[in-house]
Amino acid sequence: MSTLADGAKLYCRIGEVARLTGLKPSIIRFWETEFPGIAPQKSSTGQRLYSQQSIKEISIIKELLYTEKLTIAGAKNRLRLARKSSSATSPDTLRQIVIAELLAIKKILS
Repeated sequence: MSTLADGAKLYCRIGEVARLTGLKPSIIRFWETEFPGIAPQKSSTGQRLYSQQSIKEISIIKELLYTEKLTIAGAKNRLRLARKSSSATSPDTLRQIVIAELLAIKKILS
């Protein structure tokens, strides 16, 4: 397994993810079918290898389902809205919005 400069692993096996998150491996495997953000790679021996991003996504889903008591559909919706709002505030998107507003102002003043 490769590790990051700070010693964190790039990928973790399902057992490690289960220990980190406090979830059963069967729950993690089920969530893979429900949430596209959890997409483990497979090793040559077929073991699931989860990226740090997937582990973060699992932790967020756990929070939504267990702490906030959302349904799976509710958690999917919340994740979708969070992704939409984060992409809406990307620098490219903000730049496009500002340019569009400036062009509209220019048209009004002309």
